[in-house]
Formats: sequence, C-alpha cells, structure tokens
Amino acid sequence: MTTPGADGHRPRHIDARNDLSGTIHGPVVQAATIHGGITYTVQQAPPTGLRVTPDEIPPLMVRFVNRTEGLAALDGWLAPGRDSAGVGFAVLHGPPGVGKTALVTRWAEQGRERFPGGQIYVDFAPLRGEAAGADASEAAQRCLRSLGVDDTYIPGSFADRVRLLRSLTADRQLLIFLDNVSDPSQAAALIPKGKGSFLVVAGGSGLGELALDGARLMAVEPLDRYSALELLADRCGAEKVAVDPASAERLVELCAGLPVALHVVAGRLVARPRLTRRLAGMSLGKERSVATAFDLVYRELAPEPARLYRLMGWHPGATFDAGVAAVAAGLDPGRTAEALEALTDASLLEETPDGRFRFHDLVRLHAGDRATEEEGPAERPALLRRVTLHYLALTALADRAIRLDRLRIADLDQLLSTVPDPFATPDAPRPVDWLEGEHRNILGVLRAAAREETLQTEVWQLAEAFTVLFLHHRHLGDWRESLELGAAAAAEALVPAAEARLRSLLSRPLMDLGEYDAARRELDTAQACAEVSGDLVVRASVQEFSGRYWDRTDPVRAMEAYRSALDLNTAADEGRGAAIAAYFLGCAQDAAGNPREALVTLRGAHDQLLARKDLRMAARVRVAIGTAHDHLGETDEAVRALREGAAALRDEEATHYEAQALVALADIQERAQGDPQEVRTHLERALAIYEAGGSPRAGELRERLTGGDDVTG
Repeated sequence: MTTPGADGHRPRHIDARNDLSGTIHGPVVQAATIHGGITYTVQQAPPTGLRVTPDEIPPLMVRFVNRTEGLAALDGWLAPGRDSAGVGFAVLHGPPGVGKTALVTRWAEQGRERFPGGQIYVDFAPLRGEAAGADASEAAQRCLRSLGVDDTYIPGSFADRVRLLRSLTADRQLLIFLDNVSDPSQAAALIPKGKGSFLVVAGGSGLGELALDGARLMAVEPLDRYSALELLADRCGAEKVAVDPASAERLVELCAGLPVALHVVAGRLVARPRLTRRLAGMSLGKERSVATAFDLVYRELAPEPARLYRLMGWHPGATFDAGVAAVAAGLDPGRTAEALEALTDASLLEETPDGRFRFHDLVRLHAGDRATEEEGPAERPALLRRVTLHYLALTALADRAIRLDRLRIADLDQLLSTVPDPFATPDAPRPVDWLEGEHRNILGVLRAAAREETLQTEVWQLAEAFTVLFLHHRHLGDWRESLELGAAAAAEALVPAAEARLRSLLSRPLMDLGEYDAARRELDTAQACAEVSGDLVVRASVQEFSGRYWDRTDPVRAMEAYRSALDLNTAADEGRGAAIAAYFLGCAQDAAGNPREALVTLRGAHDQLLARKDLRMAARVRVAIGTAHDHLGETDEAVRALREGAAALRDEEATHYEAQALVALADIQERAQGDPQEVRTHLERALAIYEAGGSPRAGELRERLTGGDDVTG
C-alpha cells in the first residue's frame, strides 16, 4: 500500500518507468530527452535574525563615467535641512539603458558608511505579475527577508508586510533601492522609517506622481558627446578612438548616448575592429537608432550564438541558466557553453552572480525582434513547449525530493524516466533553494504556456508540482496566480480531478490574503469537480480544505467536513490521510468546546501517525492533546503532553511549532504556579526561535522576560 502525503493523501505514479499503468488523469506527457541540467549555484537566503545587515546593491562591473551633477544631487538630498523629513526619498526616471542603475550603484558605493543599517536592492523587472500591486507586495517580502525575517513570519497582506517593515527599520539607517519600477502606486509604502534612511526608486516615465509622496525627482539624460566618447575609449581603448575618431563619433551618435548600447558596441569593437569599416559604409539617416547599434554587433556573431540570441529573446523568464539555453536551442551542453560565452563576450548577455544569464531590457527587445524576423512561425510555440517540459520535469523532481508522499494528480512517469534527477547527487542543491531561485522564471513560463492552447495539460501539471515551493516560502500572490492558471488549464483540458485539487489548494493563499469569499467559491467549484471525478481521495482532500475554511467561523461545519474527509480516506484505504483528517477533526472538536471528545479523536490520530513513522505530524497531534487536557483543567496531563510534543518537534527541526508548544507550556505552568525557572527556560527557548526567524512575536516575549510579566517568582 502506498504511503499518503503531507496533506493526508497518497502519491500518484512516483516511480519513473517507461510503461504506463494505473489510472491516468488527462493526457500523458510525451517528451524527448530534456537537454542540460540545472544551475547548482543558487543564491543563498540571508541568515535569519533581526540584526542582519544586508549588502545587496550589485557592484559596478565597468568604469563609471561622469554623472557628477546627479551624484551631487543625491548627496544633497541625503542631508536635509533642519525642518526637512528625516528620511530621504528620490526618484530617478529616464529611458531604458540610460544608466539609472549605474548612477545609484555608484552613489551607494561611495557612501557605504552613511548606511550602517545596510543596503537593500529589489529589481522589479522579474517581479511584475498579472495582478496590480503583486510586485510591490513581493518587494516588501524581499525587504523583510533581507532583514532576516523567516518566511514563516512574513505576513500575507501587503499592508501587514509594510507595517512590519516599518517596525524593523525604525532604528536603522538604511538604503533601499527599488530598480526598474513601472507602477508608482505603492512604491512609497516601502520607505524605511529610521532617521537618515533613504529610498531610491528608478524607472521609466510615469513616476512623477511620487512627488506627491515627498519624492525628489531626477531626470537621467543620455550621456553627452564627450562623456559617451570617454566611455567608448575606456571600454575599447583610447588608441582605437584616436586612430579613427570619425567612426567613434558615428558610433556615439548611433548609440544615442545610452550607456547600454555603448557597452555592447564597444565590447564587440575590442574583438572585431572591422566593425568600424562596416560602419563607414552605413548611412545613418533613417537607421539612426539603438536597434541599429545592436544590429551592428549581432551581424558579427557566428550562426550558433546568433540563433541562441534570437531564441532566448523569446524566453519567458527574466533569467535563464545554461540548461534552459540548451533546451531552447536544442544544443548539447558544450556547444551551448560556447554560444553563451560568445554572447557575454559581445556584451549582449550578462552573467549574474548566481550563474544565470540575463538580457538588458533593450537587448531583449532586439533579440525578440530578430527572432520574429528570422525564425519560422512554428519556432516560438515549439521553443515554449521545450522550455515548459524542461521546467515541468525539474520542478516535479524537486517536488518529489522535498516530499515524496504527497497527493499528485499528474502522471509524469514517462517524462521523468528520461531525465536524470539533479537533486539525487551528493553535491545537489536543496530543492527548495533551487525552486526559490527559479520561481519567477517558472511563473513566467506558466503565464506564457497558459496562452498556448496546446499546453494546457503541461500548465496544470506544472502548477501542481510548483505548489511545493509555496508551502515553504510565502509568495502568496505568486502562489495564487500559479494555481489560478493551473485550475483554468485543468478546466480547459477537462481533467476534473486536477481542477478539484488545484482549486482546493487555491483556497489556502486566498484565505491567507483575507479573501474568504473567493476561497469559498473555489472550494465549492472544487467540490463539484471532485464529485465528477469520482476519486475518493480527491473528494477527501477537498473536504479537508473545506474544514480548514470553516475552522475560522463555524466549528460545527468544520467538524462535518473533517468527518467526511475521514470517512472518504478510510473508504479509499488511505490510513495516513484518515489520521490527518482525524487530527484536524480533534482540533475542531476542542475549539467547539468538546475537549473530552477531542481527546479520543486525537489519540487515535496520534497512534496511527506513530505507526506510520510520521513523527512530525504525531508531535503536532501530541501538542493538540496537551491543549485539550488544559481545557479540561487536567494540568499534569497537559504539561506532560506539551513537553513530549515540544521535544519531538525539536528533534524534527519543526521549530516554529516547537515555539508555539513551549509558549503554551509556559502559560499553563505559570497559571499553575509551577517552577519559575522552568517557565523562563521555555520562554527563552521560544524567544531564541522567534529571534532567529525574525518573528514579530520576539518583541512580545522579550518584554515578558524582562519585566512585562513576572516569570521569575
């Protein structure tokens, strides 16, 4: 018999093999070999703790030219007059590629000592979502993580995230740099609170309304002729500019004073001096544009790098690694590496610190235009299919590496049988780390694939596997969007079991976001789909999610839903699923004022989970048993159960739940006038957990330990 999953259900088709058997929900994915691997160098999350000092603004990779007036203006705005606000706020606006990021980076580099609280960098380009404000909410989450707050303690709503950000920055002198901002509506909410701090926002036109929030506005203009020539000489050598000043002048004119274009043509001029000879034969009349400057470099590429350049202009993610590039172009890893090296040498691609690659926005547009002009009409959907299957396979393998025994509707045996598991090697990255590093790219692939009628099956399968990330990291807006895309795709593909599963999962981020009516609608639709599917385990799963919805307002209805989930899992011979349903039922019985009945239910769940060696869930049940004893006034039994549960949770490294158990244990012992030192020990351990994760509860416990409540006797 198969072991059920974390949500109380069995996995589906986990072993990789080449034949197909069992129940298949929807079309089976057929795929050729997935080329390439994954990027092993993942960006590490910041260490947790409230006194983390972030240092995130990327370094300048080339010499900085001019911009003395802009640097001076920022310096002046940082030192406001006596009657001015204590926090600086600047907005830099200008066309893409004009050098806004470089200007702020140079200023931050020169004034590091001004911001002892650290420097936070958030690039909005990869954060832009379908829903308005999703990028600002994600940016707030990133700021909190940069300050050491664990995902467990990051609030779900944007407003709550902003409140926590203000609290954590109140005694810091901090620089926050929001780059590539396109929507000004919520950027001002991310102003840090500490006196002497500074928020800098950089983006295109349309940011002027931030002046109403107190921002100083700075228009960043293209480089003047002299500065542009200086940059060109710095990149490709002063002697080359001196030998052919006419061509240098024409290049500067062609690049319109945009540093990004000058870097591209200068980088290629170093390797291919004959560019100046090609330039001499060009008429700059109607062709005077940055695209023409990029064309000048693009036409010098060898066929394979040129094709990779075009195809990656269509890639729906903000960054990509060598494995994705190999899949996109159908190249082996060695030839892919050579093509990527040629593109980075030509300054058409930038390699990021975590081993991925990215285009500047202007260069990406040019690459996409070249692809549209030079590739056949079938190539774009074919590329999207290859990239989608690549991410589907790797995301599914990461999902299984994190938790094997989970309910899955997708049958991916044949796809996964062709793919080496990169998470099974001794030097493999943690699957959650890989998913976190790739999550914006996976979401981009989901969005693009959802627009292709032929990829609906792959969309819902990817959304199902992708959800494992969000059980660990609280990207609520992204989780919601992913599940909405997946549920719509499952409906289009006529797979009711998948639609039921995804819509019931969708209720979780919706409830965390406070959108309870929307969560109820999704659960109602999920229940109808589950009934159509005829799958007992899917029906049980939907009932369990419904119970968690009703927990907040109606314990009686919650108990009915949990009993239904328990009965359905029992009928399907899903023992662990039944045990978890019993756990939730027991908690609901206790909340409804029936702790004696709850104890019977919870003890049965505890025994079943121990028999299945699910020590983490068994420990959570043990804590619930202690709480029920407390409600009955059975203090000794409550203390014993909570001690055992907290110790087991510590052994399982489930520290968030351990801290909750320890605080409950301290409360009971304090009421019973137990050993004051033991009470303090429990609270100190809980405080250490909360401080390590940046929990807002840390302040409350610290105050309690230092005099708010008498716990010392």
